Amino acid sequence: MATIRPFRGLRYSATAGPLADQVAPPYDVLSSDERDALATRSSHNVVHLTLPEQLPDDRSKFVKYARSASRLEQWRHDGSLVVEARPSFYRYRQTFSVPGSPDRLERLALIATIKVEPYEKGVVLPHEQTFPKHKEDRLRILEATRSHLECIYGLFEDDDRAIFEAIRSAPAETVADVTTEDGVRHVVERIDDPSVTASLAASLDPKRIWIADGHHRYETACTFRAQFGERDVLIAEDFMMMALSSISDPGLVLLPTHRILDRLPDGGESLLRGARHFRVSDVPNGDLMARIEAIAAAGGRAFGVALPGGNGLVLEIEDLEALANLVGDTGSEALRKLDVSILHAVLLEGLLGVQGLDRIAYTRDPEEAVAAVEQGAGASFLMNPPTVDDMRHIALQGEKMPQKSTYYYPKILSGLVVWSLNDFCL
Repeated sequence: MATIRPFRGLRYSATAGPLADQVAPPYDVLSSDERDALATRSSHNVVHLTLPEQLPDDRSKFVKYARSASRLEQWRHDGSLVVEARPSFYRYRQTFSVPGSPDRLERLALIATIKVEPYEKGVVLPHEQTFPKHKEDRLRILEATRSHLECIYGLFEDDDRAIFEAIRSAPAETVADVTTEDGVRHVVERIDDPSVTASLAASLDPKRIWIADGHHRYETACTFRAQFGERDVLIAEDFMMMALSSISDPGLVLLPTHRILDRLPDGGESLLRGARHFRVSDVPNGDLMARIEAIAAAGGRAFGVALPGGNGLVLEIEDLEALANLVGDTGSEALRKLDVSILHAVLLEGLLGVQGLDRIAYTRDPEEAVAAVEQGAGASFLMNPPTVDDMRHIALQGEKMPQKSTYYYPKILSGLVVWSLNDFCL
């Protein structure tokens, strides 16, 4: 079903400077200040490509995209970026600790190129809704550079872990090893033996791929490909770069994405205290996350609501069926029973009258969510994460979770490898 191929990657050379100064988190998790700090660290940092700056004297808003393309070509010319001699896969190991835990985990992925397919073909499946404005920006970058500057992240079914083990044991050469400031170690190992790459590609070809992270960039690649019409042969525009992990990888971690509400409506706390189908209790803000995690570990479902003043609420679900009915009659039962669906449809929209997403900010850090209410926010809603099976079942039914439903941790680091369509080879 999927078409997976090795590729001739572009990687930083020693000419560019230490790799730690060139890599960056994905474009969509960086604030403007974080982007600028990375850009200042090195004139070759990948953010100069992924998030080119808009200068005051630019003739139009599109000049920055040409600037990104020009830099990419210059870095190739001066040897800062060097293309691989032959098509390769890259084994990508991330060793990390989940925030709040000292235990070290390892997640394994195979960086490859994948043929982009419309969702309706059922080969590559989405699980989350997207924001249209982000896709236009990514399309401009792709059109200007003709390069996939960052990996998106995908998952494949692998119940017996056979493919996971094949990737883990494939002979490879270490080409990058960097530890980022968040304590995550990123090791990239090149797999370029043609017989091994052919075997790995063949094992993945029958698989469906779930997009775990990077829906905007995938949909952008589909839009970009559609511009070239039907062809009888594969072309460079058919493919994009993706890091692929087994759904059975023991290091696969999903973190919750908490919601920060700018202000509560008048009487909002009283409305929450009286919420139907919930058992409501008073809990100090600092204990909310631990309390709802304990409820989940015992088989229950709950939200934490941090409020100004140091004390918040735990809303433990008493009647899940009733709440799923309040979500509405659209979508499957699995989708309506998601915590994120209940939070938005029942609590935010139905109870508090919060329409749309303009008044909501997001964070994966519960301490940041709690701190926000002490800094002027109206309330923060703490959540437990959905499961990988939740994502898979909903995607299989052709449905999408609400935006910002999942946060796969850690993020795929940008700058470890880039792929230019101009280096395409079958």
